[in-house]
Amino acid sequence: MKVSAFLTLVAGLVLGFFIGRAWTPSTATPTAQRPGTPPPRQKADATVFRLPVDDSPARGAPDALVTLVEFSDYQCPYCRQASSTVAQVEKKYAGKIRLVMKQYPLTQIHPMAMGAARAAVAAGMQGRYWEMHDRLFGSAQLDPDSLERHAREIGLDVERWKRDQNDPKVKAVIDRDMELASNVNVSGTPAFFVNGRRLPGGAAPLDAFSSLIDEELAKAEGLVRQGVPASQVYAKIQEKAVTSAAPPPVVKKVDVPADAPSFGPAMAKVTIVQWSDFQCPYCSRAAPMVAQIRETYPKDVRFAFRHFPLPPTMHPDAALAARAGVAAQAQGKFWQMHDWMYAHQRELDQASLEKAAGSLGLDVARFRAALANAATEARVKADIDAGSAVGVSATPTFFVNGREHVGGWASFESLKSEIDKEIARADKLLSSGVKPADLYGRLIADSAGPSGARN
Repeated sequence: MKVSAFLTLVAGLVLGFFIGRAWTPSTATPTAQRPGTPPPRQKADATVFRLPVDDSPARGAPDALVTLVEFSDYQCPYCRQASSTVAQVEKKYAGKIRLVMKQYPLTQIHPMAMGAARAAVAAGMQGRYWEMHDRLFGSAQLDPDSLERHAREIGLDVERWKRDQNDPKVKAVIDRDMELASNVNVSGTPAFFVNGRRLPGGAAPLDAFSSLIDEELAKAEGLVRQGVPASQVYAKIQEKAVTSAAPPPVVKKVDVPADAPSFGPAMAKVTIVQWSDFQCPYCSRAAPMVAQIRETYPKDVRFAFRHFPLPPTMHPDAALAARAGVAAQAQGKFWQMHDWMYAHQRELDQASLEKAAGSLGLDVARFRAALANAATEARVKADIDAGSAVGVSATPTFFVNGREHVGGWASFESLKSEIDKEIARADKLLSSGVKPADLYGRLIADSAGPSGARN
């Protein structure tokens, strides 16, 4: 690395430190957590979360005094690395611990994770979950042919296994696990809970597991001495567990100006407003979901895009790209330019944008003039000001019927679950006599009640 490049990097890091959260993409965005040697180890929080075993795959004695719940992703390299540590834990605490698996495929960054999760759950329908689980973590190959090879090698009825992967029951299991993860504030993989307490650090070393397990094991042994049967220890601990780690939702009345790029009916059951930056890598990961929303909910969702280019110290081409979006919209090509810019984030200079405009069928001279037009810049500034007024400070930030989501969702399935709940709320209000024109305001008002909870 050249000295000048190094100094630029250092300066950028220092500036980023002082800018802080105001311009940092949300840490709640699902990410894979890097293992290794962390700074001084965090002490495990005392909070006990409600984590039902349900019918999740479990390995170990049913009356084990310690239940280790893992949220995992079969394409996550850190989950694969952690699996060897978990094996050591199971060996060290044989007879005293049971492992319970919950599915949390991070489909935004791991495109094969959902297929692997379905393959594992479907294998479980033939009593071979753990055999498939071990194969998936033992191999980096998760393409359909490799998954089928694993199925044959562990003795599955392959044709049944293929059908089962599309069974609604399999989807329901994964959706349930992902919703549970969201409730207890899991945003990366792997995530472990020991008798309901969160293990800090994700893919932690064996001694970190042992420290928390020993602490919980001592408490469990105390319950047994008090007369609680070993098979009921986890249930007893769960009696006082909390159901959610998430703070009360932020709910804002977010307007959709008539000139905002949007799709969907004006009086839709669900209104989603996004503030975004065309040079932001996190925004580009969220972009494919926009097309999925449009395809899945053509009649029920109104989606509006608003510009929020971050400062040039972070994204030097973001402001120009935002103006390009406005210029393309003026010729009826916003969404085409939207898709192109997210797919070409390293080509957002003016020459590249003009070339893209030509390839998308825009009048390039008119496009060029709009880029330099003061009215175009004013449109972008209006979006920035509106975003700041409702608390936007990072990209991407979404509002779903007024509920803020910074960073987006781990997968389209998670977003779909949120949308479906909002549709159900809307249907209930409409059936009670609320007029479609009043629906959006009423949904927001109900969400922003004393607790912010859904009514």
